[in-house]
Amino acid sequence: MKIMGTLKNKSDEVIGKVKETVGDVTGNDKLKLKGKAQKTSGKAKDKVEDVKEKASEKVNDALDDKK
Repeated sequence: MKIMGTLKNKSDEVIGKVKETVGDVTGNDKLKLKGKAQKTSGKAKDKVEDVKEKASEKVNDALDDKK
């Protein structure tokens, strides 16, 4: 279910960006920091998904070559 994971990660990025912006505009440093953390978390999870997918492709390619 890569699509669901990707959507969740993108959702975290967008919601985090909104929180960060609202925190910045309102002077709420705590909300701004939480938003930045959520945005960064979404980006990091997306990168992990990409790495896992590429590793899986490499393993499958290697197994296919042995046939």
